[in-house]
Amino acid sequence: MDAAALIRKAKAEGRTALTEAESKELLRQFGVPVVKESIAATPEEAVAKAEEIGFPVVLKGLGTKLTHKTERGLVHLNLKDAGDVRQAAAEVAGSAGADLEGYLIQPMLSGRREFVAGLFLDAQFGPVVMFGLGGIFTEALNDVAFRIAPVDEKEAGGMIDELRSRELLGPFRGEPAAVREQLVRTLTGLSRLGMELPDVTEADVNPLIVGPDGRVTAVDALIVLGERPAAKDAPPPIDPRAIVKLFYPRSIAFVGASGTLGKWGYRLFCNVTAGGFAGQIYLVNPKGGRIAGRQAFKSVAEIPGPVDLAVVTIPAPKVLELIPQFKEKMIKNMLLITSGFAETGAEGRRREEELVRESRAAGILILGPNTMGICNPHDNLFCCGSSVRPRPGATAIVSQSGNLGVQLMGFAEHEGVGIRAFSGSGNEAMITIEDYMEVFEVDELTQTVVLYLESVKNGRRFFESARRVGRKKPVVLLKGGRTQAGNRAAASHTGALAANNRVFDAAARQAGIVVVEQPMELLDLSAAFSSLPFPRGNRVALMTLGGGWGVVASDLCVEYGLAIPDLSPELIARIDNILPPYWSRSNPIDLVGEVGPHIPLQVMEELMEWDGCDAVIHLGILGMRASLTQMITSIRTVDPVMDKKTLEAIPGVLAEFEKNFMGHAAHLMEKHGKPVLGVNLLPDESARTITEIAGCCYKGVSFLSPERAVKALARMNAYRQWREREET
Repeated sequence: MDAAALIRKAKAEGRTALTEAESKELLRQFGVPVVKESIAATPEEAVAKAEEIGFPVVLKGLGTKLTHKTERGLVHLNLKDAGDVRQAAAEVAGSAGADLEGYLIQPMLSGRREFVAGLFLDAQFGPVVMFGLGGIFTEALNDVAFRIAPVDEKEAGGMIDELRSRELLGPFRGEPAAVREQLVRTLTGLSRLGMELPDVTEADVNPLIVGPDGRVTAVDALIVLGERPAAKDAPPPIDPRAIVKLFYPRSIAFVGASGTLGKWGYRLFCNVTAGGFAGQIYLVNPKGGRIAGRQAFKSVAEIPGPVDLAVVTIPAPKVLELIPQFKEKMIKNMLLITSGFAETGAEGRRREEELVRESRAAGILILGPNTMGICNPHDNLFCCGSSVRPRPGATAIVSQSGNLGVQLMGFAEHEGVGIRAFSGSGNEAMITIEDYMEVFEVDELTQTVVLYLESVKNGRRFFESARRVGRKKPVVLLKGGRTQAGNRAAASHTGALAANNRVFDAAARQAGIVVVEQPMELLDLSAAFSSLPFPRGNRVALMTLGGGWGVVASDLCVEYGLAIPDLSPELIARIDNILPPYWSRSNPIDLVGEVGPHIPLQVMEELMEWDGCDAVIHLGILGMRASLTQMITSIRTVDPVMDKKTLEAIPGVLAEFEKNFMGHAAHLMEKHGKPVLGVNLLPDESARTITEIAGCCYKGVSFLSPERAVKALARMNAYRQWREREET
């Protein structure tokens, strides 16, 4: 009986699950290697079937209501003869009672390695395939990998390799490796099952045994049937061109403008004006008069010219009244700063839904509500609650937390990271993260995407759009609400619950998103991606001013999947001509205190020329100014006769050295296509993560700790590997 017929039969009988035998038959049709077994109606027939199969055997109770057999004592293992089978059949009959419809007989398979595979439905992403360590350690170790269906052979292989216990799938205690092709076929078969059979809501294959010969067999299975929940109503897609236009207004009306220091209606128009916005600015306040020396209009109808963007800060209950006025004035875009909508509960959600409904009917696009604002440095538009003004660049930031987003922009401004645009997306009542992803896909100015998310409106659309973006440019993501406490906090101020985080993380990585754990890593990755070439592999050459840092950096590289290759004899011979005879002659290269103006440059050149590495990290060569400034202060205290001009010249000499070193590194990256990352010796007030290099397509990048540099490089390499897999 084919799969569809099996399901029709079960549904016609009012069942919500297939029997074990039916489940295995369905799985067999989708390529899962299931155990060969027989069905018996009576104990004597069970004995006959057991003799045909050959002892030892397993006997199980079979019935449409017997879905949890182990708990009811309906599974008997290692039956060695006919007497064992008769006794087991009698015990099963006694335990199952009227629910017993027959017996399932299968060979007793041995295997010291057990795994579990399955399929389930996620509310956001739909069918999800699971693979993990099985047996008695399943719950304790929780070693599981997930993928969003459809899962092809390449993705299935990635699931297998992702397990911490993957070594169990290789040669094990004298047994050969598990047959990988069977594992892959199991996972892709579950994926096809989930995509092709909408009546299946869950499939469980447990255990999946690896036998002494390495062959893989599903010895137990359960297929659950039901109605798949209807997709939640997600906002309809927004044309990317409409969103881009919102970020390039030629005129702005501040509805709710105020002359009171600290109010949103005051600080926003001040920030926009002070930021150099070149378009028209109109202030709207029902009292009229003048605000900050400007005329205030009592309504948008009084504004003499066209308005491209209305920035709204009036109380939430009054916002709906604006829609007819905006429609009459032909205002098509609203930046709704005001809170008091879905993030506050049921009443706020109702208010938000009504506002969206009326706005759509009037042809008005809303960004927000409950947003910190937006900025577009390429157009001198800084319409945020904080006076941050990062320079124009290629990193686009969308944050579902306004405060975190503004903090990220502050970091970007300080560290020299150029920003394409920023959006505090707020409640995403109309413009959702999925819409932003489709903008990034086509926006040529965006080269790196940075996201802080707590939830998504449409998981499948987000997954598919992020994957398309990732094939062109890196997407870096920090997910909020990873813990129960974080989930509660996310719900309280975004109006949406975070999705199942393990599935979300799996979907993100499957889509090529670079997932980070801390806010600063968002900027570290954007600095690296926007300033450096991708490494072609994972081999790293380390050049350090001190041995300890080299040891620490080496350990970090190995922990994050990077390799520290041995130096070639030819390279050692060339560096012998640069460093003193007592240098380490190994990777990492300890410069043994040799930091003259030429030695670090020469060693770096040799490493970049060497075909045995894919990236260079230098440690302690930059950032000496802070230490020497303190030393100069001490010298002036204890040695009044020291030449003052000499002391005063030292900081300038160091600054010139660092400038030349960074410039030389950038040009070497241009020549060899390898990234160079630095780690500063000490923090310096003038130090920045990014250093612009005139006339060069790459930039100097240096961090304040080895861990930040290594993690940035490791994630660049992981993203490069993902892109290469996508292209094959």
